[in-house]
Amino acid sequence: MSENNVEKEEFIVFRVGQQEFCVEITMTREIRGWTQSTTLPHSPSFLMGVINLRGTILPIVNLAKRLGLPYEEPTERHVIIVVQVEDKTFGMLVDSVSDILDVGTENLRSVPELDTKIAEDFFNRVIVLEDRIICEIIPDKLMPDMESLAA
Repeated sequence: MSENNVEKEEFIVFRVGQQEFCVEITMTREIRGWTQSTTLPHSPSFLMGVINLRGTILPIVNLAKRLGLPYEEPTERHVIIVVQVEDKTFGMLVDSVSDILDVGTENLRSVPELDTKIAEDFFNRVIVLEDRIICEIIPDKLMPDMESLAA
C-alpha cells in the first residue's frame, strides 16, 4: 500500500459525562441541539421520548442512561446525534460533540474482554490516541426493539 492509500476511518467523537465515545461518520445523519421530546408511556427508562424531525418521528436515546453512566437532565447545551443504521433512524442524547477524527487502522483495537456483557453489546472497537481511549458505539445495539416503539 502506498502512503496515500493508508486505510483510515472517520468518526464523530462526543462526550457523555467525562468519557469520550464515537460513531462512524457514515452512520451520522445530522447533529442538532437539544429539543424537548414527547415521552412515550411504558417505554424503557433510557428512551427519553420522540421528537418530530421534519415529519419523521424520531426516538431519542439518553446515551448516559443506556450505558449505565451518571446522567443529568438535558439542557440547551446538550446535543442530539441523529444516526441511521439500515432502516433504523434515531437520536442519541450526548453532552457535546468534541471532534471529527480520521483514524488509521493502527489506532483501532478490539474491545478488551471484560466481565460485563455491556462492553460486548454496545462497543465495537476502541480508538487509542496518545492520551485518549475512545470507545466506538454500535448504534444499532442501542435500540434493540424498534418495532415495538413504532406500534
